[in-house]
Amino acid sequence: MTLRISLMYNLQSLALLNPLFLAARYNDLEDVERLTSAGVCLDSKDSEGRTALHMAAANGHLSIVEFLINRGVDVNALNAEKNTPLHWACLNGHIEVVKKLILAGANLSLLNSHEKTPVDEALTRGKMDVIDAINTVAAQIELTGINVSTVET
Repeated sequence: MTLRISLMYNLQSLALLNPLFLAARYNDLEDVERLTSAGVCLDSKDSEGRTALHMAAANGHLSIVEFLINRGVDVNALNAEKNTPLHWACLNGHIEVVKKLILAGANLSLLNSHEKTPVDEALTRGKMDVIDAINTVAAQIELTGINVSTVET
């Protein structure tokens, strides 16, 4: 591979890390707000199908998750492996993010490409506190009669 081709490849790889995804991943709410004001599409996907919500949920950034949900992003967006933001939040043990996503209508029964639900992912990592939080939110929803698909956060 020549230096020029190598450089072009590296620049293309860097371009895939768009500013919105970086801001969501590294918990920079100010930049997310600025990019939103500039008209950036909040549901855009990278080469692996991830959205800014996937990035924020995977890293436990509740304020960015709330911001994105309040702007109507798809809480059930699938990445290339059919993981939703909820799969990643459960897998990584981000309890408050898990609660917020469920209340915003995230589907607990979606299967990823490994045939696992978000609950399965939490169990895989031994995240019993996540399971407890899911049960608590589910009980609240059941008691209040909230339809999770129409909840506004």
